[in-house]
Amino acid sequence: MAAKDETHLDVDGVDVRISHPDKVVFPEPGVTKLDLVRYYLAVADGALRGAGGRPLVLKRFVKGIDAEPFFQKRVPENHPPSIDTATLHYASGTSAEEAVIRDAAGLVWIVNLGCLDLNPHAVRAEDLDHPDELRVDLDPMPGVEWSQIVDAAFIARDVLDDHGLVGWPKTSGSRGIHILVRIRPEWDFAQVRSAAEALAREVADRAPGLATAQWWKEERGEAVFVDYNQNAKDRTVASAYSVRALPDARVSMPIGWEELRACRPQEFTVGTVPQRFAEQGDAHAGIDEAAGSLQPLLQLAERLGPAAKPPRGAGRRTSTMPLIEIARTRTKPEAEAALEQWKAAHASVARMLHPADVLVDGMRGSSSLWYRVRINLQHVPETERPAPEPLLADYDPWRPAR
Repeated sequence: MAAKDETHLDVDGVDVRISHPDKVVFPEPGVTKLDLVRYYLAVADGALRGAGGRPLVLKRFVKGIDAEPFFQKRVPENHPPSIDTATLHYASGTSAEEAVIRDAAGLVWIVNLGCLDLNPHAVRAEDLDHPDELRVDLDPMPGVEWSQIVDAAFIARDVLDDHGLVGWPKTSGSRGIHILVRIRPEWDFAQVRSAAEALAREVADRAPGLATAQWWKEERGEAVFVDYNQNAKDRTVASAYSVRALPDARVSMPIGWEELRACRPQEFTVGTVPQRFAEQGDAHAGIDEAAGSLQPLLQLAERLGPAAKPPRGAGRRTSTMPLIEIARTRTKPEAEAALEQWKAAHASVARMLHPADVLVDGMRGSSSLWYRVRINLQHVPETERPAPEPLLADYDPWRPAR
């Protein structure tokens, strides 16, 4: 029997069209597009607490979870009247009229576009210049265990507590942890980023070897990177209850501090979260009532002084680490294939590498991701380090598509 081309749902009195509702989005658990819609309706209160009323970047997986998504800042011209918009102006001089959802019907509309996760900015549509959320992204380097990420999260909580702020943790939906911090919308993006950087440096100072605030990836070692740059104006982070593009349909799950050590990210999926939400509610239910002052963290930033920055205007940065670049690819599978090809050709060197020496970076292009593969040869004796070779793949993300 042929799959239905479309179906319609009445969502709080709003008729919402869903195209190809039987399309399987996650083959492993058999989750369809309509299943995703029902998931977001089941957790709508929590999802809207994280993403509602904020301009959104649309991350659309129109070709499935195994293909690269494309990022759409501008709201589609044919958006329904129930979808609000807000125009963001960027430092580059560009601007974009972005979608703003405020209800469950808006969530369904987003899913119908092929979006899995929700990617809101840290501002409300009513005040685009003053963030009301500081975001702590604990991003583990390869080789870092979950227990280490949790340890770093508790140190970040201590730093927030010491500066009069409340942190609300959630799993990232991948390997890391996000801590959301509501702040009063009284400071601009530069000040919020400065406060976040001071927080990251303080966490790293309190936990040397466990956490790092080093911006350059090859200098972090096997540590948890406290990514303060997620607070830049053009950045978005997958919000609470977002579904991530992993085979098990994993969810970015709000968690209470008391259960963070015992939980594991893989426990929270499209199949398991609705029942938990119905039984326990939203662990972030009180977040909007916990807005605090950024001033203590800004005072910390003053005490710490400016962080070391690479020189500007002096050409491309030269790394202090012995890096070689081996590939640039359009997709992650192509990057992983190039890496395996290099390892096979340099088997003796590959055996000396530590997990964090292999750098596969997702790089943001104009509307999609591309991948850069580098090797840090710091643990390879100088006499045995291979010389740079022609790239195994040389994708140009700025080449016009044909």
